[in-house]
Amino acid sequence: MTQGAGQGPAVRTPTVRDFRVPAYVHEAGPYAQSAGPYPHPDEVYDQTADPYPEAPAPYADVPGARAEAPAPHAVPGSHPGRADVGEGAGPAAEPVGYTPTQRDLPVINRGDTLQVSVDPEAGQVPQAADGPGALYVVGDVHGYLDELVAALREKGLIDIDGGWAAGTSRLWFLGDFTDRGPDGIGVIDLVMRLSAEAAAAGGYCKALMGNHELLLLGAKRFGDTPVNSGAGTATFQAAWLLNGGQKTDMDRLQDHHLQWMARLDAMEVADGHLLVHSDTTAYLDYGDSIEAVNDTVREALTRNDADEVWDLFRKFTRRFAFRDDGGAQAVRSLLDTYGGSRIVHGHSPIPYLLGEGGPEEGADPSAHVVAGPHVYADGLAIAMDGGVTMAGKLLVQQLPLDD
Repeated sequence: MTQGAGQGPAVRTPTVRDFRVPAYVHEAGPYAQSAGPYPHPDEVYDQTADPYPEAPAPYADVPGARAEAPAPHAVPGSHPGRADVGEGAGPAAEPVGYTPTQRDLPVINRGDTLQVSVDPEAGQVPQAADGPGALYVVGDVHGYLDELVAALREKGLIDIDGGWAAGTSRLWFLGDFTDRGPDGIGVIDLVMRLSAEAAAAGGYCKALMGNHELLLLGAKRFGDTPVNSGAGTATFQAAWLLNGGQKTDMDRLQDHHLQWMARLDAMEVADGHLLVHSDTTAYLDYGDSIEAVNDTVREALTRNDADEVWDLFRKFTRRFAFRDDGGAQAVRSLLDTYGGSRIVHGHSPIPYLLGEGGPEEGADPSAHVVAGPHVYADGLAIAMDGGVTMAGKLLVQQLPLDD
């Protein structure tokens, strides 16, 4: 993988973060311009339309979900998803140009997010005498670079300067590096650099394709080009904005970032764990082997057809397939086809998996404090999205995981 610029550890600032953002919806016309860093959702879609009437309801990020009416434009230094707005708070707390999605989002207020101090002696990765090193997985990052650095340092995977410190260990990122958080490009740069450093040390750092990688690729490649959404006209640009796209990320996006994202695998097996981004069976639509699925996804991106990439994004955005009745059987269908004894995924935040509902069903994610990965579906599935975007936890976990 291409080596990118590094990012060092940074101090985490107290924040209560928003999470839920509506799915992309019916496009009312050309991409609108506004006075802010990018258009407010009011200006990119027709709120009177019924964009995806046949969509499942549980989760706002599911393609087809109804979009709720957006909140009014926030005044400078405030937005509905933050609880730290007030005297002395505001734009200075985040990078210039970082614009949290201005929606009527639930706020998870547990006083503050976790404060992580960087201890030079913390975290020692076990090293194998011979053979491959320990296996680790990382859940959804969504631009929260400081939290990622702190979590990797806590596990001993990087040193005080942010360099690879885990020797022959193996590290998999499960996708969704950008959008919603303040520094998605910084996250990608860090992962790219660690990939080179880990390989030089005899280990590896690899990453999977998430639906937000597909979304960012589509927004950059196709912009306002209309796509066939199945229920009217939509665009990648509108979808990206409505799902937390950051202008600062788009401004810093370079060709090597795009090439790296487009080459990511969709799935892999490591030590008997089937690693995927999304908790969906849609992978079965793309091949009956891991190699076939990965090749099909890459070929679709190579053809550069907006409708084809949109369909891929739509399918990778499905979720909750393993949670409800029949969930264990859905997991088995993937394991029987692609191998492995357990599936490990990100994408769906653990608080909603625990609550067995989504925001549109009135689930209260604040009732579920995330302490670690969530094992469910008769013990066959491990969820790794700790909900960092909703004041949860960015999870880094060594496998195998004891129940």
